[in-house]
Amino acid sequence: MMNTVKTIRIALAALLATGATLAPAQTPTEGEVRKIDTAQNRITLKHGEIRNLDMPPMSMVFNVKDPALLAKVKPGDKVRFTAEKIGGAYTVTSLELAR
Repeated sequence: MMNTVKTIRIALAALLATGATLAPAQTPTEGEVRKIDTAQNRITLKHGEIRNLDMPPMSMVFNVKDPALLAKVKPGDKVRFTAEKIGGAYTVTSLELAR
């Protein structure tokens, strides 16, 4: 039993040292692209509730973590996305066309 506890502690310490988190995975949010601003790496989305940000449905502008995401969509597209608050700014971290 002690060896198992020690092994778990070592594994947990290794995970934390690499910056891994034990937070639950984000559930993608449904939305619709309203506007794309490639010069500023921003996207305007009309979206449903974003639970991990405690945000109700609304339309708003998000920063985009990876500018390549903007090339995948156009205004009017239905999308699924995840967003986080990074450096104080709401930022889309994944984006794909809804099926």
